Amino acid sequence: MKFKAEDRTENMRISPKQSAKANVFSMSKWGLFLGLSRTPHAILDMATPAMAALLWLGQFPPLSIIVVGLITAFAGYTAVYALNDIVDYRVDRERLALRGDADDVFDVDNITVRHPLAQGILPFPWGLSWLIFWAIVALAGAWWLNPFCAFIFLVSASLETIYCRLLKITHFKIIPSAIVKASGGLAGVYAVDPHPSLGFVVVLLLWLAAWEIGGQNIANDIMDMDDDAKVAARTTSTVKGIPESVFRIVSAVSMAAFAGIAIYFLAGKGVGILYPLGAAALGWLLLMEPARSLYYNPGPAAAAMLFNRASYAPVGFLLLTTASILLPI
Repeated sequence: MKFKAEDRTENMRISPKQSAKANVFSMSKWGLFLGLSRTPHAILDMATPAMAALLWLGQFPPLSIIVVGLITAFAGYTAVYALNDIVDYRVDRERLALRGDADDVFDVDNITVRHPLAQGILPFPWGLSWLIFWAIVALAGAWWLNPFCAFIFLVSASLETIYCRLLKITHFKIIPSAIVKASGGLAGVYAVDPHPSLGFVVVLLLWLAAWEIGGQNIANDIMDMDDDAKVAARTTSTVKGIPESVFRIVSAVSMAAFAGIAIYFLAGKGVGILYPLGAAALGWLLLMEPARSLYYNPGPAAAAMLFNRASYAPVGFLLLTTASILLPI
């Protein structure tokens, strides 16, 4: 069976602006697959397990672990992001049908075409096959690294499904979402050491969960508040309102900024003093400063700025950790 995405654009329930954007990517089915898995964002998230592993070891692991770890991380994030779109397929179709010509606030998830399944430009069986393939790759790689990592992946995928199913039930769905994002760092640590320090693991999980809650999830809730309200989604913003959402964002990113510095004192000995200095700067630039802007100018635009900046935190901290190991001053 040959699949030509351009032949199906006429069936999309989206606005002309969204259709124009989608047509760019419909020239190739691979663009749609990458959109299904939000690959640009997934690649940014891939830095999380690498950063966590380097922080704990204080040195670079063997080349074989690096190679298998990168492939496994790509496969894992690709599968989980695709799972999100597949589970939310019907809700996304409903949301797209109701939104009309509403303009999007740009965020990193909009680099590729959004929700190609719900738009009708990627056949559902193709999307499901894409998910299954990368899930198998992720499981195989995780098992090779450490069977416990495979368990973490399965738990993460299960929690992602629960998170999606809770969309119209409770705004506390943010809890499984935070665990899912934190699990990437946890898997990275256990991929290089089956017996890490409990203190390090606890601080790492709190750090990543706070980053997800404040810098990603609730910020995205504010950006999507109008669309979510139309489909009766229960998010922090639709349930608690903008003021309370902003308060929770500021609280969470403050915790994340502090934990990003504090973890230095539990990290491997090879991590130099450059790390806490750089962590303070990154915490301000990527989290606190955009959260401050959101506090004074609450709304989708400021929330999008926070979301975009915070999305680069894993890459920023990975580069910082690498530099602090190579330059142990």
